Amino acid sequence: MADIKIVNIDALGKPLGQYSHMTRVKSAAETLYIAGMLAPGNTFDAQCTAVFAQIETALRSAGAAWGNVAQFTTYLVHSQDIAGFMAWRLREFPKMFPDGKYPPNTLLIVDRLVQEQFLIEVQTIAAI
Repeated sequence: MADIKIVNIDALGKPLGQYSHMTRVKSAAETLYIAGMLAPGNTFDAQCTAVFAQIETALRSAGAAWGNVAQFTTYLVHSQDIAGFMAWRLREFPKMFPDGKYPPNTLLIVDRLVQEQFLIEVQTIAAI
């Protein structure tokens, strides 16, 4: 099992949401690079829920769980969805990461994703 430490650096100030500044991984094991997950849904919130469910499925397929996540990269199509994304994470991340140590997350606003219907895509790196 990888030794994963998620930390915040005092000199960088408090993170602006459910993420941390850095992950330190000591491992002689595997690193998982999970492609950006997309999911259809009638609302942005429904897409968030489905995307993270797909990430969990990918993690479990490799014998991993949320505690193995080292980093997320999130792509949103609309900047107006930032507040909804932060609210979703505020509600759901404490269940996924009960120790309160949230992996680093880079959030990018892009012109569009592979199909017009998709509003969010999340890429994941995990260590097992």
